[in-house]
Amino acid sequence: MDSRCAIVTGGGSGIGRAIAKRLAADGLSVAVVDLDKDSAEAVTEEIHAEGDEAVALGGVDVSVRSQVDDAVTRARAKFGPVLVLVNNAGISGFKEFLKINDESWNRILAVNLSGPFYFSQAVLPDMIEAGWGRIVNVSSSSAQSGQQYMVHYASSKAGLIGMTKSLALEFGPKGITVNTIPPGFVDTPMLRASEERGLLGGTVDETAQRMPVRRAGRPEDISAACSFLVSEEAGYITGQVIGVNGGRYT
Repeated sequence: MDSRCAIVTGGGSGIGRAIAKRLAADGLSVAVVDLDKDSAEAVTEEIHAEGDEAVALGGVDVSVRSQVDDAVTRARAKFGPVLVLVNNAGISGFKEFLKINDESWNRILAVNLSGPFYFSQAVLPDMIEAGWGRIVNVSSSSAQSGQQYMVHYASSKAGLIGMTKSLALEFGPKGITVNTIPPGFVDTPMLRASEERGLLGGTVDETAQRMPVRRAGRPEDISAACSFLVSEEAGYITGQVIGVNGGRYT
């Protein structure tokens, strides 16, 4: 994997941070994309401290195509063709269905679904030219099970699963694989914020005890699966939904 460039969106915290660090440790040159400039810089510094290659691309709103195109251009200028893309950036929402307004609906779809669409379109020409590429979309277990009060979020992530399968069919003949990981109950800042708002029906630890594996997921659980999916060994796996959820939705 040495010298291949990977873009990780939402790489400044949580699951994205773990993925960026793992791919860098695997030998890829990683562009850490995040809306928060400081977070992107901090993760990049962590990667550099391990002797690995990374560049911070902060201040990027994945829902704005011009910013996406600029980020890809900057990553390509630094590390060469982008051959690995992890669409991880996302935002959540929790509201009764009849109270979801157009602004909330459109914003969540713009970030969670249009963002991966823009990034995939921007990097696929590099992958096609190379005859090799890996795209991993981080969706959500809520897209598989449904989730009350999260219709906008679950719908956006379900759309991402459909995008994954469709891209896999179209670009498989060109040496490009596309898969999705729907995490389930992973201990991230987003989950802890939900806990603080009382949206979990208990604490993180209490909920984890109802999981088949009796613990919450860790960002590193997701990054390990992502590491495999972008590897040479995973070249015969495409269009798949790889649930990393501790058996919660089996």
